Amino acid sequence: MVGGHHAIFGNLSLALRVECYSGYRGEETPRRFFLRTRQVDIRKIIDRWLGPDYRYFKIQGDDGNVYLLKYACGEDVWSLEFFGSPQLSAGDQAVQ
Repeated sequence: MVGGHHAIFGNLSLALRVECYSGYRGEETPRRFFLRTRQVDIRKIIDRWLGPDYRYFKIQGDDGNVYLLKYACGEDVWSLEFFGSPQLSAGDQAVQ
């Protein structure tokens, strides 16, 4: 499955597209995503939170950065909720 939309992140509007693997139970798991034209392959899923209408995935990308992706199930919309880079200091982390 592929989902795409423009995500609002801080003051920026980013084109976000997520490619997923659908497991045997039909649950979508992100495998890679695209920010504008930049591809980020998911190296590992660090954690996940499931709710009745949403799913959060805390992931590490192949670029070494940490991202928090949110999937709103009823709306079929992905959003980028958090970005963290080991190259930035803790005070410089971008949080929405």
